[in-house]
Amino acid sequence: MCGIVAGIAQRNVVPILLEGLRRLEYRGYDSAGLAVIESSVIKRKREVGKVSSLEALIKEEPISGNIGIAHTRWATHGKPSTANAHPHMSGLKVAVVHNGIIENYAQLKELQLERGYEFTSQTDTEVIVHGIYEELKTENSFISAVLKATNKLEGAYALAIICQQHCDTLVVCRKGSPLVIGVGIGEYFVASDVAAILPVTQRFIFLEDGDIAEIKLDAVKIIDAKGNCVTREIKQTSLSLDAVDKGNYRHYMLKEIHEQPDAIARTIEGKIINGRVSEQALGHSASEIFDYIKSIQIIACGTSFHAGLVARYWFEGFAGVPCNVEIASEYRYRSPVLSKDTLIITISQSGETADTIAALGEARRLGAKYAITICNVLESSLGRASDLVIQTNAGPEIGVASTKAFVTQLTVLLLLVIVIGRRFKLPKNLEAKLSSELANLPAMVRNVLALDGEIKIMAEQFSEKHHALFLGRGAHYPIAMEGALKLKEISYIHAEAYPAGELKHGPLALVDSDMPVVTVAPNNSLLEKLKSNIQEVSARGGQLIVFMDEQLVPNDDVNLKIIKVPSVEDEVSAIIYAVPLQLLAYYVAVLKGTDVDQPRNFS
Repeated sequence: MCGIVAGIAQRNVVPILLEGLRRLEYRGYDSAGLAVIESSVIKRKREVGKVSSLEALIKEEPISGNIGIAHTRWATHGKPSTANAHPHMSGLKVAVVHNGIIENYAQLKELQLERGYEFTSQTDTEVIVHGIYEELKTENSFISAVLKATNKLEGAYALAIICQQHCDTLVVCRKGSPLVIGVGIGEYFVASDVAAILPVTQRFIFLEDGDIAEIKLDAVKIIDAKGNCVTREIKQTSLSLDAVDKGNYRHYMLKEIHEQPDAIARTIEGKIINGRVSEQALGHSASEIFDYIKSIQIIACGTSFHAGLVARYWFEGFAGVPCNVEIASEYRYRSPVLSKDTLIITISQSGETADTIAALGEARRLGAKYAITICNVLESSLGRASDLVIQTNAGPEIGVASTKAFVTQLTVLLLLVIVIGRRFKLPKNLEAKLSSELANLPAMVRNVLALDGEIKIMAEQFSEKHHALFLGRGAHYPIAMEGALKLKEISYIHAEAYPAGELKHGPLALVDSDMPVVTVAPNNSLLEKLKSNIQEVSARGGQLIVFMDEQLVPNDDVNLKIIKVPSVEDEVSAIIYAVPLQLLAYYVAVLKGTDVDQPRNFS
């Protein structure tokens, strides 16, 4: 997950760039670098490994400047190496840092090789910096040269560029990758994440897709995707430095798991009035949208996709609303059929998930009249492309493995089930019950978090394992999927999830004494069916780990390891049972000695 930090000030920006890179370390990376203009010359330093290695290099070989760019890279094109690390330069006159992927880089590289440009890396980024250098040969305006060069790019990018012949100007632009400008007093800073520059400002300009900005000490000039000069509002963030600090926790992920009660409380705050969910609290256009729609299409990726799968059970089971769920990365590559009275719901932690943005664009092309996004960031690309934004209020999520974003997404989805369900088949007594359970949700999650120590001990069952199965029924099947995803992405144990009833259709062949089988067993109407599936595993010597409602009486089985979960109403049990699976994945990863907050191979 690459990160960008840049700045222009009347002071040396190198310490600020380095601190910004440190604050982006949670994103995961394999190299880091920066470039500044010092005495009208671009000076560059790059290192493979952690930001601390780059700091050590700069301590040995100091550089300084009042304008500069910096980057943490995770390899996409080319292996981790100093040569592939950013910033990249052309002719020692232009330097660029880049997030994203240039899809037509091979064609551009061929043309540039014919023009005599030398390539020193395996990255796609070099075609950008050579393209800008080429335009500067005939274009006196820095921003115009960048605009001409980027018009030839296909793909997604966020860029920050400095140029020797324009040493008082920083140019930045974004297309499909987020970028913000931090506004200081007589200085500006740029980052791919607000958290990177919180120490120097809490006032931000959120660039929109297609924007390109020319930044000088005394002004910012922004040109939009249509070539018009525009003004973007300066917004004050409510985030504090403490919000992106680990505090007393060993990892961000554990901190964020334990923040979930407060995150849920913030998400429902002001939305349940006198025991009833307020439509107006969801947005001024909410009632108009909900009155119009006849069905729902949820589009999301990864963890957010799992949240959508849970919501399908709720929308159809509680309210009788037709609901389909699609993986965003596949949506535009098939031929979906969509009626105009279908509500599109996109779900994304950041609101900047490129596949989800593209899928929303395809849904609009197919005639979708209304779209809602559920995300953690109001000023996001998905938010701006939607008719209504419902913020999760989860706060910053630094750990790569999403936790509090997931439970707050589910919370918002249940709010939507209630308000949309009023127009369909949601009984009034069930509406009242769901509203009450939502209000009590923070307390329920706190009760489950008390299992922390017990789950830590249970995690030892996985210390020498390489594979695991997760089972669930009904709305808990997607929760099993989420549990398997968490385990595999941070502990690197191969884990798969199945609907428990599918065991006999193939997965049962995998079960033996060395295969942990994790099952979620709430006290609901599917319990007896689930017990049969548990017996199937037990009869084959499988090692069962069951998260079970505390009121249930387990069988006397030596292969059965039980964590008793506090009793909750079935309607919200999917949210509750997600939490112990998060803790299990976390403690297994700790025992395995993996990098919990920065799992490998993410980009």
